[in-house]
Amino acid sequence: MTNAALDRRRHYAGPALFSYGFRIFFLSAAVWAAAGVLLWLPVYLGLLPFATAFSALDWHIHEMIFGYAAAAIAGFLLTAIPNWTGRLPVNGLPLAALALLWLAGRVAMLASANLGAALTAAIDVAFLAALAFVCGREIVAGKNWRNLRVLGVVSVLLASNVLFHVECALRSGGTYSVRLALATVVVLIALVGGRIVPSFTNNWLTRNNPGRLPKPFSRYDAVTLALSVTSLAGWVVAPAAALTGWTMLLVGVMQTVRLARWVGYRTTADRLVLVLHVAYAFVPLGFLLNGLSVVAALPPSAGIHAWAAGAIGLMTLAVMTRASLGHTGHALHAGPATQAIYALVFTGAVLRVVAALSGNLLLLEGAGALWIGGFILFAAAYGPMLARQRPAWAEARC
Repeated sequence: MTNAALDRRRHYAGPALFSYGFRIFFLSAAVWAAAGVLLWLPVYLGLLPFATAFSALDWHIHEMIFGYAAAAIAGFLLTAIPNWTGRLPVNGLPLAALALLWLAGRVAMLASANLGAALTAAIDVAFLAALAFVCGREIVAGKNWRNLRVLGVVSVLLASNVLFHVECALRSGGTYSVRLALATVVVLIALVGGRIVPSFTNNWLTRNNPGRLPKPFSRYDAVTLALSVTSLAGWVVAPAAALTGWTMLLVGVMQTVRLARWVGYRTTADRLVLVLHVAYAFVPLGFLLNGLSVVAALPPSAGIHAWAAGAIGLMTLAVMTRASLGHTGHALHAGPATQAIYALVFTGAVLRVVAALSGNLLLLEGAGALWIGGFILFAAAYGPMLARQRPAWAEARC
């Protein structure tokens, strides 16, 4: 980072929460992840009336993807893009405006019965539209053409949100749009995870456990990613087709091999690295379970929740904890609270998949309670460091 850029960052005098994208969006994502499921569980159990323009299930799915996951993605991208481009981070009023757009979307979805379909949609999609614009502007200005594919993923996520509102207005609820959105986030995890998991693993092993290292990106990874996108496209359009099922099974095996090539078993001593491998394992699990839902008549929701609660929930937490520690000047070490966060959400994700397979309501309730506990603990443990200014000594070494 240049001295001029560092001086401009040091001279930022606004609230710490708006000094960097990860601060406000990681904290907002965690709070909403807990609050959204805390509201959803009694609604699902019929204990709480729910009056919006959407069905309770559509609202729940929408808010976990376009509320929670979108906020986590925003926090990651607004933090990563300055590193990719060498440009200053978006902060201050522009960042606060983005955060307000995200919050307005959450309020609009809850108040949709009074706002009407058109106004609700306009408010809700504004955040992803603004995020895509900001990310595109920064990537183009920094001539960071390699990462334009990330902008493409955000644009598809925006399009799926628009489609969700169109489907809900014209049909009984979101179908294609929900699958498209979930598939898009899975692709993003496969892309970004394929970069950071082997990279962080390689760095840690080189320093602490010399020996076998992760395989570098190769033609195998490229073919696996291409087939993953192809199978997900088939799943979006025809989830019950036999070809979709068999393709999903093939990709599940290939993704499992891809993960094994990153030698995660050698990272058990560092929970910050190990959790990346554990989280990514839900990606191939989701492919396998979705494939089996076609060829062996397993409940489709098992594979969906392997991706939603497992891959998305745990991978976003893995990134949120690591980035929060590193960018606030703390040691990259998973203390007891951080390990408890991982354990709660991991166990909750496993229980949610088992609940889908077994139909056990108590397991579903337990999975929801563990998810809520994990994100409340993140907000409690990481909220104070996200709300405080970064120490000067840590800023100086950026």
